[in-house]
Amino acid sequence: MWKQDIRGSIAYAKATTKVGILTEEECNSIVSGLEKVYAEWESGTFEIKAGDEDIHTANERRLTEIIGSLGGKLHTGRSRNDQVATDTRLWTVEAEKDILKDLGTLLEAGAEVAKMNIDVLMAGYTHLQPAQPIRFGHWLMSHMSALMRDAERLQQLIPRANQCPLGSGALAGNAFGVDREFLAKELGFDGVTSNSLDSVCDRDFVVEFLTWHSMLLMHLSQFAEDLIINNMLKCVEMDDAYATGSSLMPQKKNPDALELLRGKAGVALGRSVGLMATLKGLPRAYNKDLQEDKVPLFDAVDTVKDCLAIATGVICTMKPNPKMLMKALCPEMLATDLADYLVRKGVPFRETHHISGACVRLAEESSVSIDTLTLEQLQNIDSRFEADVMKVWNYEESVERKSSIGGTAKARVLEQVEKCITFSKGL
Repeated sequence: MWKQDIRGSIAYAKATTKVGILTEEECNSIVSGLEKVYAEWESGTFEIKAGDEDIHTANERRLTEIIGSLGGKLHTGRSRNDQVATDTRLWTVEAEKDILKDLGTLLEAGAEVAKMNIDVLMAGYTHLQPAQPIRFGHWLMSHMSALMRDAERLQQLIPRANQCPLGSGALAGNAFGVDREFLAKELGFDGVTSNSLDSVCDRDFVVEFLTWHSMLLMHLSQFAEDLIINNMLKCVEMDDAYATGSSLMPQKKNPDALELLRGKAGVALGRSVGLMATLKGLPRAYNKDLQEDKVPLFDAVDTVKDCLAIATGVICTMKPNPKMLMKALCPEMLATDLADYLVRKGVPFRETHHISGACVRLAEESSVSIDTLTLEQLQNIDSRFEADVMKVWNYEESVERKSSIGGTAKARVLEQVEKCITFSKGL
């Protein structure tokens, strides 16, 4: 957080100059010294010394070495309590904005792959049992829809995190009347925190991010599990870059990247719950326990960025196998279409559901596929079946009949794709 700490110190020097604590000349000297400290960090030449308790004392110590005792004026009216709160908010908001860009990249990639495979059909499942035919693009966009909600949620977190606590002091506020709105504007915050006591101990924005990242990784885990199953069924082939072989069995190609994505979700939840457990018993104002927010926060950001990069790579390189996806379809998946056929002839759905079920039972008892039942057999179950009922056994027409918003019809899936691409470009 050296960048954020130096940015905060430069802004604070300017704010104390406005209230007469520093002269313009002193402010310029401090700012110049801080810029030199910044350059040392950036070039990798900054030397951390044994007495540096944290980033704040390290930067101030080096500033004083560069400009002399004048550096000691910088901390007037300021506490490490409001300083670390400021640095953490700045760092978190920057990280959240970077993550939104990564999410945008993933979403656009997913939408493009869905569009590219718009004519590929596959089996849809409930309870891991064959349910109804869908489009491969529709399945992929179902995962993109969840990730779009994640992006929206992250956008909603940023304004709450992007509030300036600087000028709150240790807990009771600033005794020199610094302009906190000036500080907020200088640092790019949306506004200022409203209570100095709360400002120095509020880590809600960290908890919110950790909770958010656990939900994101939950969704990535679900996506990974779906792909692992489809990979096992040879319906989707994983690129070698995201799979590994076995040390014993030469035929194996394991979807390790997906398994790692799936595994990260549990660790993410642990980070979120762990920090809340730390915070739950703290009295008001700053306590040293609060430093425990850094490890889960830093780890969470690194994990999210890595997982988004991996998921994007998986999506861009995976190859759906239309032949195997079609093979997973079975005529029994059209049993609901058979019921809908009679609904269109005016029969109540509750009745048609039982009629279609009777057709399924007849096929099972006869050890034949339901689409091989003759018109005579169907009419023996219900006389309202007519010759055109045989057109029901068509997977493409089945998915096209689901033409309401969000359905599997080609035009509706393409609507989802375009909506996702537009959304992703705005992140």
